[in-house]
Amino acid sequence: MYDTVFYIVIVGTVVLLLVGGFLISFLFMYQKKKRQNEMEKQLMSNQFSQTLLQTQLEIQEQTLKTISQEIHDNIGQVLSLAKLNLNTMDITKQTELQEKIMDSKNLVSKAIQDLRDLSKSLNTDNIAAMGLLNAVQYELDMIRKTGFETVFEVTGTIQKMEPQKELIIFRIVQETLNNIIKHAAAKKITVVAAYSPDKLELQVLDDGQGVDLSRLNEGSIPGFGLGIRNMHNRATMIGAVFNISSNLGTGTTVKLIIPFTNQSV
Repeated sequence: MYDTVFYIVIVGTVVLLLVGGFLISFLFMYQKKKRQNEMEKQLMSNQFSQTLLQTQLEIQEQTLKTISQEIHDNIGQVLSLAKLNLNTMDITKQTELQEKIMDSKNLVSKAIQDLRDLSKSLNTDNIAAMGLLNAVQYELDMIRKTGFETVFEVTGTIQKMEPQKELIIFRIVQETLNNIIKHAAAKKITVVAAYSPDKLELQVLDDGQGVDLSRLNEGSIPGFGLGIRNMHNRATMIGAVFNISSNLGTGTTVKLIIPFTNQSV
């Protein structure tokens, strides 16, 4: 009988040790996994912060270029016309004088309004204040002044997103538009924002010469596709899906699908 009790005690002790060892190992693995998840989350947060900062800097740089071009091509010409009117005024010709004074006032007023419009885009905080759609519309308005035909279509019920997410989305759109201006040889640019209850589907289309996307996989062409990969990475960072399709001679379509339920880090 004592042997049986002793055997039971030994077996029970071994079982308890095994259970205890399992629990300790489980807790150790849990803590290790928890620390790993926290480190990965912190890394993702740092990457998102760096991406956001880089996005802000790029938007500011692009905005300054746009402002410089706008001042040179538009406001500068308006003020030059106003100056020409002032220099050619003849006080002996009252009717003509009144017309030139009125024209000059209108030109100066236009220059002032244009400067006010430009001031709205001097920093990225205004993009958050304007909202994504207004910022895109403003960008298209600026592009239209350079000779492009632009169309902006919005469907569905508009939903506001986090300012950081909208900033990154806007930068992707802005970079796409910049690529069209530089490389597509397009005449018309169309942006479509289709809202549904669970997502925003944003498309940027052009009627340009298109691009051979197969070269994206060729490492022999340094720099090709870097901007596309960069946009893809930023879309992934905010939980969006980025897609580009193109055919030579028929233009290019960039599509961005942003789910509303997916929160940025």
